[in-house]
Amino acid sequence: MELEFRINDFEGPLDLLLHLIKDSKMDIMNIEIEKITTQYMNYINSQEKMNLEVSSEYLVLASELLEIKSKMLLPSVKSEDCEDEENDPREELVNRLLEYQAYKDITKVLQEKELLRKEIYTKTPENVSNYVCEVHEIHADVTLDDLVNALKKYYQRKLECKPLKTKVTVNEISVSSRRSDIKSILKDKKRISFFELFPIVSKDYIVATFLAVLEMAKSRELIIKQDRAFEDIVCEVVESA
Repeated sequence: MELEFRINDFEGPLDLLLHLIKDSKMDIMNIEIEKITTQYMNYINSQEKMNLEVSSEYLVLASELLEIKSKMLLPSVKSEDCEDEENDPREELVNRLLEYQAYKDITKVLQEKELLRKEIYTKTPENVSNYVCEVHEIHADVTLDDLVNALKKYYQRKLECKPLKTKVTVNEISVSSRRSDIKSILKDKKRISFFELFPIVSKDYIVATFLAVLEMAKSRELIIKQDRAFEDIVCEVVESA
């Protein structure tokens, strides 16, 4: 397991040096080596308690800075045969700092992506067939009690939605007329919700329609189905009828 050592908030000597350069508002391509070396050494000396292994890394860079500083103070010597200037002693250090800065920038982007990725949760696929309800078509299993209970609940909901003021008109509703109406509906739609057969909320109309449905089911003029438990009850025309 690798351990990460820091001096205060700096992850290493290059991090400290980069901070001092930015804090002094220097151009990283043209480092004032004498000034930055003084600041670096002052910072190192201000640390009273440092891990020996960590301090050695900082001291190595300190020696490099002192070496670069000494080279910068020496007069440049040009050979008569070579008109090109000598390499800048700071060049290698600048390249290392630029590379380190690039890694820091990439690390920041990766950290942001890591935080975003932590908000995403995945799950490996699995067989969910055990959780899928089988479709059961109910024909004769739809009992009279089922229809009565469903009709009671439907009627209660309709009464709750009924306006307070209504105009009552007396129309005689017969079972035969409702039976004829339902035949016409099934001729066009072939399949309809049981509750759609009760557009008018009145006891006479509901009773007549309910009896008409029962008679038609008994005579096999329609089939009463329920695809799944607690789902809608539907009336479906018998193809052979």
